[in-house]
Amino acid sequence: MFRRSLVAALWLALSAVAAPSLSTIQDVLYKADGARFNGTLTISWNSFQPAGGMAVVSQGSTVVRVTNGYLQVQLVPSTTAIPMATYNVTYTSDGRTQFREVWAVPATTQRLKVSDVRISSSGVGSATSGSAAADTSGVTVPMPESDVVGLVADLGARPIKGPNFAAGGVAMADSSGMMATVSGTASDCVHVDGSSGPCGTTVPGFVDGDTLSGLVDGVNASFGLSAVPSPSASLAIYRNGVIQKAGQDFTLTGGTVQFVAASTPQPGDTLLASYRTAGSGTTSTAATVTTPQVLCSGSGGSTQSTTLASVGACTIAAGVLLPGDRVEIEFDMAHQGSAGGFSLELHWGGTTVVHRDATSAEALASGRAGAAILAATAQLSSQTWGSVLAFAATAGNAADSYANGLTITLLGLVAQASDTLTLNNFTVVRIP
Repeated sequence: MFRRSLVAALWLALSAVAAPSLSTIQDVLYKADGARFNGTLTISWNSFQPAGGMAVVSQGSTVVRVTNGYLQVQLVPSTTAIPMATYNVTYTSDGRTQFREVWAVPATTQRLKVSDVRISSSGVGSATSGSAAADTSGVTVPMPESDVVGLVADLGARPIKGPNFAAGGVAMADSSGMMATVSGTASDCVHVDGSSGPCGTTVPGFVDGDTLSGLVDGVNASFGLSAVPSPSASLAIYRNGVIQKAGQDFTLTGGTVQFVAASTPQPGDTLLASYRTAGSGTTSTAATVTTPQVLCSGSGGSTQSTTLASVGACTIAAGVLLPGDRVEIEFDMAHQGSAGGFSLELHWGGTTVVHRDATSAEALASGRAGAAILAATAQLSSQTWGSVLAFAATAGNAADSYANGLTITLLGLVAQASDTLTLNNFTVVRIP
């Protein structure tokens, strides 16, 4: 007996826990002519799971009688179900269907009116609660925004046009969270804070293939750049094509590079640098150098070849030369031996600028050449002489384009392999 009572008590407790709460709809319904509604409401629903409840509301329907306009019904809340559920309500009076509605019932302990749960209606007019009248013309009655569940809150969450909003411009959220329009001209750029201004005011400049100025003699460790790197960390220095490490191989102060003793450039080394500079304007252009720039400087090699062989070269990277620049080249050669004479040449890319032949009695030969940088090519000139060799001058044009870079080469040969021709010194300077 005790066990049977305990089972019954547990069953009642579980039933109480599983039973969903109910919301009460209580109202007085009127027809459009002011008479109270008499008839039935057929309320139907599909299966749904109430929020926080263990029970599932199965598909079904119920009929509620309305007498003298008085309506009272209790329903499981449907707005808290996921997804939200609704009730279909059919009004029947005088033996025929008058209209239909859809209800969404919120969870509340307060009594609700029909207008609180109605979300849509259709048919020959709609019943109204309280003293309001209904349209009987066959046109659907407009629904107030307040009758749509969640509509007012959703509308309140959307952006609202502020006093500074204007159509046809870029929209932004002002300090009050209202929509405003960014002011400015059509060519301005919009910043992340909503302000506007000219585009590209902080575009940096770029210097590529910059040749460091300074004597490459194995002793000098201080070299100059054609501009000041900004930021300094953008500087990349290459010695004979091998990148040097800042702080380990060199230090930078402004536009001056100071190599450490162990990394001091040696005769014949080639030093090139690439970096960014602080620039302005809407486009990025090559940095403008306003002072002469030493592109290459140092001693060269020797040859005992009886055919032309290179004894020195200077490679000018793409983008270094600009129309209006001038390149000055100077060189000094020495001849050792007396078995035969020698020949020397200076090439601008693939164009021969200088060719001189000297006798075995010539010990020294010097020369200088100039290249006037034109729009695509260059106009060339030269002067050469020696201790015995007569002075000579030439002028001509080069067909070589410098846009993608260009190499200046010094070559020589000796008539007898027992003699030696040495390039003692050469310098290439760019004059902007």
